[in-house]
Amino acid sequence: MKYNCDIYEEENKWIVEFPDMPNVLTYGESKEEALYMAKDALNGVLAVDLDNKFPIPAPKYTGGYAIEVEPKIAFAITLRSCRAKLTQKEVASKIGMSYQQYQKLENPNKANPTLETLYKLQKVFNRPFLAL
Repeated sequence: MKYNCDIYEEENKWIVEFPDMPNVLTYGESKEEALYMAKDALNGVLAVDLDNKFPIPAPKYTGGYAIEVEPKIAFAITLRSCRAKLTQKEVASKIGMSYQQYQKLENPNKANPTLETLYKLQKVFNRPFLAL
């Protein structure tokens, strides 16, 4: 999963903005530093938004520079998106795990799904979570 950002120079600083994530703004002393900071800022905001159950906009903007989302954060976003109107408890029941175990899957700080869990999720949501 990637979000694209725009970067421009202003008053000897390189400013980074994400059109899909208006609450993410950062800068650096150089273009390279600004892009490094962009990844850190993007992942930080996404993790906090997930924790607070805020809506996460899908990446749509294709201009500028692509910034990769950390795998655990991307997994949590994808899983939450797939779940849509199902409750966490309903999905947990469908894949044969406790509600608390499932909650951890949608938490990027705690998610560490096994291959078996990924396989079960693929069957429930009829979409790949792992390409082998």
